[in-house]
Amino acid sequence: METYGELHRAILSNIPDQAWLKDTESRYVLVNEAFIGACGRGENEIIGSTPDQVWPPEWGKVYMSTDRAVLESGVRRRYEETRSGADGTPRWFDTVKMPIRNAKGSIVGTVGISRDITDLKRSETELRDSRSQLRKLSAYLQSIREAERTRISRELHDELGQLLSGLRLGLNYLEAQAGEATSGQAAHVQMLKELVDATMDAVHRIASDLRPAVLDELGLHAALEWLTESFVQRNGLPCELRMEMSEAQVTGLDTERSTAIFRIVQEALTNAGRHARAKRVLVEVNARGGDCLLAITDEGCGMDTSRAANGGSLGLLGMRERALMLGGQLSVQSRPGHGTTVAARIPLHGVATAEALR
Repeated sequence: METYGELHRAILSNIPDQAWLKDTESRYVLVNEAFIGACGRGENEIIGSTPDQVWPPEWGKVYMSTDRAVLESGVRRRYEETRSGADGTPRWFDTVKMPIRNAKGSIVGTVGISRDITDLKRSETELRDSRSQLRKLSAYLQSIREAERTRISRELHDELGQLLSGLRLGLNYLEAQAGEATSGQAAHVQMLKELVDATMDAVHRIASDLRPAVLDELGLHAALEWLTESFVQRNGLPCELRMEMSEAQVTGLDTERSTAIFRIVQEALTNAGRHARAKRVLVEVNARGGDCLLAITDEGCGMDTSRAANGGSLGLLGMRERALMLGGQLSVQSRPGHGTTVAARIPLHGVATAEALR
């Protein structure tokens, strides 16, 4: 290998990462101070030696192998490696090796740089752990919220509903007994009856929105039919439900999955009714390969999905988190003037994997 002058030595010495030059036999020709400090040997011991003579045997074999790969292919290689630091704790390094060519284009050696990325790796691990913990907390809060919604829904339906029914019966009695009542009194009683009827309808609607009894009593299919029918009544828009899941697959869903599927469809329909200015909406629910596949498509005005994501839409975020917590995925496909499709994949069985929580 050609002789390297003081310029090469100066360049290597000013690189804070570990840097070295080798000949075609993998013998070290030049190393910088960071490299010398990392391997714990003197420069005179390193120069002229091969990696298996400088590093522990298991590392030396790897370095010799990657040197040969670069020399034979003439292509730059980059990889991550781990080895023990001076205190014996494992450290991570991002290593790059490149061929060196002479004026004729022939490979005369290799140059390498290795950067300590241990702190970055630790930060990534801590971030993954933090995200996992946040998702677990979110899942816990989600279950608590659903339980609270169920409780409030039942209390509204049972207690307040019964009280209103009693009030309605009392007004009927007053109306029946008011033989000598003036026309103004009769009209007032009729107005109160209508007010009670409207209040009872509102209570039933709010209770159903909080937690539809049909989901717990009749299952997901009936709940989705109720949801799409309610959407048509409230918005005056055609909404079709296409559900291709066997009865066994639907009944085999646990409460958590049934609730997640229902809530995702509910939120997507709410968005379509409020923002999409759609002409029609299609809800598709299919089972394929152990997954439940959802697609809620509207023929509306569409939106800029990048702006929606950056804007921190809580609705979209909530749908995505519900899918992720069960080991699934959710995506939104849309562009202005071309409608919107909310697509989700949720496993029919099992629990969320560690990777899905990251």
